[in-house]
Amino acid sequence: MTDYADLSAFVALPRITGLALNQDGSRLVATVQRPDRTDARYVSALWEVPLDGGEPVRLTRSEKGESGPAFLPDGSLLFTSARPEPDADGEDEESAVWVLPPAGEPRVLARTAGGLSGPVVARHAGAVVAAGSRLTGTQPDRDPARGAADEPMQGPSQGPQHGPRNRPEPGPHEIGEADAERRKARKDRKVNAILHTGFPIRYWDHELGDESPRLFLVEPGGQPRDLAPDAGVALTEADYSISADAVTVAASWRTRGPGGAYSTGVVLVDVASGERTALADDPDRDRSTPRIAPDGSRVALLSTTKGSYDTPTEFELQIVPVKAGEPPVTVPVGDLWPGEWVWSTDSQTLYVAGDLHGRGAVLAVDPATGTVRRRLAAEASYSSLCPSPDGLWVYALRSAVDAAPVPVRLDTAVGDQQPAVLPTPAPVPAPSGRLTEVATEVDGATVRGWLCLPPDGDGPAPLMLWIHGGPFSSFNAWSWRWNPWVPVAHGWAVLMPDPALSTGYGPDFIARAWPHRAGRVWADLEALLDAAVERSDVDGGRTACLGASFGGYMTNWVAGHTDRFAAIVTHSGTWALDQKNDTADVAHNWLTWFGRPADHPDWYEENSPHRFADRIGTPMLITHGNKDYRVPVSEALRLWWDLVSRWDGDADELPHRFLNFTGENHWILSPANSEIWYETVLGFCGQHVLGRPWARPELL
Repeated sequence: MTDYADLSAFVALPRITGLALNQDGSRLVATVQRPDRTDARYVSALWEVPLDGGEPVRLTRSEKGESGPAFLPDGSLLFTSARPEPDADGEDEESAVWVLPPAGEPRVLARTAGGLSGPVVARHAGAVVAAGSRLTGTQPDRDPARGAADEPMQGPSQGPQHGPRNRPEPGPHEIGEADAERRKARKDRKVNAILHTGFPIRYWDHELGDESPRLFLVEPGGQPRDLAPDAGVALTEADYSISADAVTVAASWRTRGPGGAYSTGVVLVDVASGERTALADDPDRDRSTPRIAPDGSRVALLSTTKGSYDTPTEFELQIVPVKAGEPPVTVPVGDLWPGEWVWSTDSQTLYVAGDLHGRGAVLAVDPATGTVRRRLAAEASYSSLCPSPDGLWVYALRSAVDAAPVPVRLDTAVGDQQPAVLPTPAPVPAPSGRLTEVATEVDGATVRGWLCLPPDGDGPAPLMLWIHGGPFSSFNAWSWRWNPWVPVAHGWAVLMPDPALSTGYGPDFIARAWPHRAGRVWADLEALLDAAVERSDVDGGRTACLGASFGGYMTNWVAGHTDRFAAIVTHSGTWALDQKNDTADVAHNWLTWFGRPADHPDWYEENSPHRFADRIGTPMLITHGNKDYRVPVSEALRLWWDLVSRWDGDADELPHRFLNFTGENHWILSPANSEIWYETVLGFCGQHVLGRPWARPELL
């Protein structure tokens, strides 16, 4: 048995999720996840990665875990954690920003009611920006005509000197205390009601509206200062960065519009005064993920067109000068789909990583012209880029379909290199099996993917077709949630195609199936499947189809259009487009692209899986999390009823199954639930494809 065949051992493997480099480039720290002592959840700890030999060293340890590492100029390591302070009373604590000095014990640097996360350091000044929140209504909205929003209007007999307009504005300390008191009162009385005033009201797996997201500045020796007390909902799910001198913060800024619409722009916040300036404001484009250059001169960001039913959304990586009147520079990245970008410490280079041709790439870009100076690597997927201050190296996490993430070092003077691999604090055994690339032509376009196979000599393997989510995504990196080497270790082959709408192949590849035309995506999938089953080491007579999110939508649609599979597994998949598009957390996005059924009846008729429920004859396994707000669980509930109500055989012989995770969201994240998911999927496919007896997972 390998770690991939033993599900308990597999879910216990350590997982490296991020890197941080200190100011002088001498220390590299990694965030590593492992199951907690009860195997109920994954907990992160910080490890130092040796740059000149030696073994990784664990730096933090607690039951709550530590994440979000960043370094102060003096070498102290920041992190966020909900661990209790040494003199705490034992009650649950909100996440705070902690500091671990070069010598000594960690201590709390900053804490606010509601918690802090995502610390970002001003490289030279040492100030820190972190995300937090205030309960909605904690700080009164000051309307000159009405006074404080949470206070009764004062009658004229009281005199203007007693009216709320003449009261001094509450200070930050008073607001913080009031916020903490209101949170305690709500917790003590078990209040969980939210009064919504607009859209959105949910995001992925959590509720919005009860808190107003904020950005807090933490200066040496000071209390957290709210940089945008009037933010309202504008900083919901915000990205942000700060200049090296702590003069300017660049942040995404959400603005509500009529009809449930909202747009996202980028603002520059003057740290001293709190004044905000919109950066390159354009009502026809959204702008997000702002990364301000250390010298404060430019902001690199993603610029996105709204898109429509007839026109695909277009994405551009832009470098926008902070100085008013200067035009933005568009970076010509070709087929690369930008995923992250980071500045060199001298602000003279922008490093960009993203999807490219079923793998990934790292580009070095001249920010003045947008020209790509050099492609540093293109043979794997890269993330968590950390440029060294001397400009010689970029540290990163490298992963591939057959290789778990490991820290590596890229030479900035070398193109298309094989990186130097550094010692990892999260060693993962190499999977036992073979990886090969497959491709075919569909309507003049090359459609490619990965085929994962058991070791040689085991005979033709039964095949699982996996359909990725997104759909703006690519099978090009290691995955813990859907890891192909688990079924490979149990004798399966796994085909992982990149059909139309996949990223890393240029805008025309997305346009081929816009707007999310299931039939065109299926044509790509089936063509690659046909090519794969022609191989002698694949058994085309024993196949299953699996997918999650958009892939779950596709498996639902496929179930009503073919009987070539013996089993279908759908996770978090859309079933009824007219239902899901109105109930998802980003409903306005879907309706902008697809319109309503009355606008495009033919599209809804052709692409909504529920229209073809009567044709389904293949056993289906539905898996879904109750806290999934991107694809609400109502999709699974309706699909389940449509399957059960159409079964006219003996109730005890119903072939379909519904695995409902009541505490999970769009992803299955806990170690135990992940183990259950893999075991159920393998058992269901084994029963219906291989003829094996069904065995109920022990934990169910």
